[in-house]
Amino acid sequence: MPNEMIPTLRRDSGKPGSLAPLSGSKYPMIDAHLHVVNFVQQTPGGEALIAAMDRANVGRAVIFGLPVAKLWAEYDREPPDYYLANDSRCYYYAATDVIVAEMVRSLPEEQRARLYPLICGLNPTDRMCLRDVKLMYDRYPDVWAGIGELLLRHDDLTSLTYGDTARANNRALWPVYEFAAERDLPVLLHQNVTSVSKSDHPVYLYELEEALRDFPRTRFILAHCGISRRVNVPFYHQMVERLLQQYPMLVVDYSWIIFDEIICPGGVPQSEWIELTERYSERICLGSDLVTRFERLGPELHRYDVFLDELSEETRENVCWRTAERTYG
Repeated sequence: MPNEMIPTLRRDSGKPGSLAPLSGSKYPMIDAHLHVVNFVQQTPGGEALIAAMDRANVGRAVIFGLPVAKLWAEYDREPPDYYLANDSRCYYYAATDVIVAEMVRSLPEEQRARLYPLICGLNPTDRMCLRDVKLMYDRYPDVWAGIGELLLRHDDLTSLTYGDTARANNRALWPVYEFAAERDLPVLLHQNVTSVSKSDHPVYLYELEEALRDFPRTRFILAHCGISRRVNVPFYHQMVERLLQQYPMLVVDYSWIIFDEIICPGGVPQSEWIELTERYSERICLGSDLVTRFERLGPELHRYDVFLDELSEETRENVCWRTAERTYG
């Protein structure tokens, strides 16, 4: 990553020579998972994003909108801002990509170069969804670095969203995966490996693997290693290791609750995840998974340091930025 894209780390004036604890990770980083709109499709804007990245020691970021919007139902007195804010439904919202593209284009060229925007505004259960991908790809050809985050199996969001159940092996997505392979566009998927009601084995893992097997030339990234709220299975690290071993084009990101609940519970790095990361660091990246709220970028990424401190220098550089650069850059 070019040095000019890495902000200088600020120091804590109260302790000369020490890093400011909440200004971000002490390691230069690409945030590989960042939503720049919320669930009602609002964004603080590009300037706020760049300012937050500078404060948090983030050289570059993989950014995207949200493919669904939360309905403000007639019976709700307060407008929602998150998919779990109330019981109203969610619906697919293709204009999210226009919001992202116009936000990126509004920035100076040197700041645009720090962003890897992805197309996500499609209904993954509609066999016409490739139409929406091509429309955005052709309308903003200078913007996009990939496709995603596609919200497929996703805890309560699945049941809250209008329409058929989105899943990685829905044949509506086959043309999208083929399009991505032809143009070397990475595809970021949120696909839970199991149901919130089934924790003894990964009942939905086969859906992901059908896509991985049928599209060996497509570069897939499995968001959060396939985890979500109340989604867990025994021997999680063994499952992730087997996927990385079996599918050489697959990348995973450590973001959201996979880190806090599985990799580093209670702030204690788990040895099996350190070993897995050392073996597959070229196919692992890190992300904040913020849904706007850019002011939290520093603290979100700072929490990774206790894990990153345990890694070798080469592995740490891979997961902090090299893997994301190879995947999206």
